Amino acid sequence: MLEFFSASTRMVNSRRAMAECLEAALGEGNTDCDLVVIHASMGHDFAALIAEAKALAPSARIVGSSCCGVVGKEGVSESMKDLAIMAVRGAAEIAVACVDGIYGHNSFQKSAALAAQLRTANPGINMVYFLAPGIDIADDRCIAGIESVFGPDVTIFGATSADNMKGITSYQMVDDRVYEHAAYAVGFADPTLDVLTQATHGFVAVGEPMIVTQSEENRILQLDSRPAWAEYTRRLALPETATCGDTIPIGALAEHLRPKLAEEYGNEHILRVVTKHDPDGAMHYATTCPEGTRLWLTVRDEERIFNDMDRMMSQMVERIGGRELVAVFHADCLARGRFLFNRVMKEELVGRMQYPLARNGEIPPWLGMYGFGEFARLGGKNEYHNYTTAIYALCRNP
Repeated sequence: MLEFFSASTRMVNSRRAMAECLEAALGEGNTDCDLVVIHASMGHDFAALIAEAKALAPSARIVGSSCCGVVGKEGVSESMKDLAIMAVRGAAEIAVACVDGIYGHNSFQKSAALAAQLRTANPGINMVYFLAPGIDIADDRCIAGIESVFGPDVTIFGATSADNMKGITSYQMVDDRVYEHAAYAVGFADPTLDVLTQATHGFVAVGEPMIVTQSEENRILQLDSRPAWAEYTRRLALPETATCGDTIPIGALAEHLRPKLAEEYGNEHILRVVTKHDPDGAMHYATTCPEGTRLWLTVRDEERIFNDMDRMMSQMVERIGGRELVAVFHADCLARGRFLFNRVMKEELVGRMQYPLARNGEIPPWLGMYGFGEFARLGGKNEYHNYTTAIYALCRNP
């Protein structure tokens, strides 16, 4: 059976940070394991993190991603030197796969190849932890590619990697290499485990929608018959010279959900982020976006963010029931929390998600990141989300 261990730290020296996390998670002198999952802020030396993990856990496969902050059982941190890890033991029930050169136009093909690697390595996989680049990718096509191998019943959970909210580049780590356009997946094949996933955002659509009048896959070329980036920034009251870093905190775009999905989600809209734009005025959407799609601008509703979080956690606790909660993976958006002192404060929101899942005051092994997007099921299907809190609870069945 799989065993999970986690730790997080804020430390300038990357090697020392990794050593501290592995020793805190697994115990000094007992740091070898079969898998190390790394989330690290942009200020870390990713190669040094890998080298120290390999030195202290020589048996382990190593995967990781860049992010703009971490959440562990120790709490939340948003510095340039954050590190959080999940260490896993149980080699026979773990498979790791990686593909490089994944972009919007080949997201399906690359993700299908990734899934085929996993299935060859271990046909018993019953859940897939997936981490993709956060810029220039069609995340719905990634889901479709994985499902073309495993079918729609295998739960896909995970996130997309991020930089420090600039929308320039993000990084992935697999074994001894650092990538910029790679995706990796970890397949878990422990038949005693289920993963429960759920996401919530709490933003509200406002105003009249923009209409996608020309698009190519996940690139929106025109909105309301104008160059997409020009119209998008005009609606946000920003100059056309604005960067993605300027638009990401305030520019969530909303797509309307069918009533049944909206009832489950607790919101009439699902959100999307824009992480890249081209010199010709096209902008890169997080999923494919057909012509005729209506897109609303949104505003964050602080009261709703917290109320919807409490609602989601109550549902999650009910779904877990009396089963043992062995680990929690978690992906989140920096735009969530209480806005104070010109900064979005996350501590209360994180407390509200962790406290209900604690047992006898002990938070389970926890690995969370602030990235560019989240994978969680909606309406019984694998789905991609933006601007949400997404919880992935691994439960052991009796």
